[in-house]
Amino acid sequence: MRQPLQHYLQFTDLSADDYAYLFNRAALIKAKFKAYDKHQPLTDRTLAMIFEKASTRTRISFEAGMYQMGGAVVHLTTGDSQLGRAEPIEDSAKVISRMVDLVMIRTYEQTKIERFAANSRVPVINGLTNEFHPCQILADLLTFIEHRGDVHQPLHCLQGKVVAWVGDGNNMANTWLQAADLLGFTVHVSTPSGYEVNQAVAGVKNPHCYKVFQDPLQACQGADLVTTDVWTSMGFEAENEARRQAFAAWCVDEAMMAAAHPDALFMHCLPAHRGEEVQAEVIDGPQSVVWDEAENRLHVQKALMEFLLLGRV
Repeated sequence: MRQPLQHYLQFTDLSADDYAYLFNRAALIKAKFKAYDKHQPLTDRTLAMIFEKASTRTRISFEAGMYQMGGAVVHLTTGDSQLGRAEPIEDSAKVISRMVDLVMIRTYEQTKIERFAANSRVPVINGLTNEFHPCQILADLLTFIEHRGDVHQPLHCLQGKVVAWVGDGNNMANTWLQAADLLGFTVHVSTPSGYEVNQAVAGVKNPHCYKVFQDPLQACQGADLVTTDVWTSMGFEAENEARRQAFAAWCVDEAMMAAAHPDALFMHCLPAHRGEEVQAEVIDGPQSVVWDEAENRLHVQKALMEFLLLGRV
């Protein structure tokens, strides 16, 4: 029986129960990967990856993941497809989705991926937009669960926890707020003036799932996880120098980690600029789990692709 069509365009597209399943499933798929135990439920399925924004981790994790599950991958950029020319997104979606089983898109405006999904016959996954980065937060949460919880009860360890977001009110910050709203934890947000999170974009229903702090050190007090991102996201390079000046006090340093909970973790979605948004002593220090976090993109996205195509296995 054909699986009902389900897209993954932002974190709110799935339920808390879906996430409990996905984290548990990702842990099982990861264990198989580590044991060299073949797991190929997507044999003869094809993933189309469409990149308007360049990528390292997104491309490798989706491409390797699909191959490892027995499927095939078609890689497209705007330079070698009609998406970068005059063909309407709607027409591209209708054609591409008749030839593949799954589409991952990494692009600029969220409206582009929404228009594509509205005309697609197959599931569409958000590999990153200006507004949201749900696959990265999936990996971050799986990493926290692995280090501080139990994959058999994955949501239990998240409830009541505090995540400190230090830096730009960008797509990562928006998605952290959505995750907090849905899964029952709190985000302490600290951004420079003029770079705040747009709460209308995040669309959280519970105003108690986040608190705003002017002082990043205060935002980190008592946090179970401290996380950040580059000061200048892709597409905003013209603002680089202005951002360097505005964000100077928002470098995650040892004092911020000392203010957090004693066993707090540090995460960064990468690439990182040591000496800008994070001190080398922090990202390369004992509380950093950034390499586990990066690897978990592979495992959690494999679980996501399997779920979207086959449902609960």
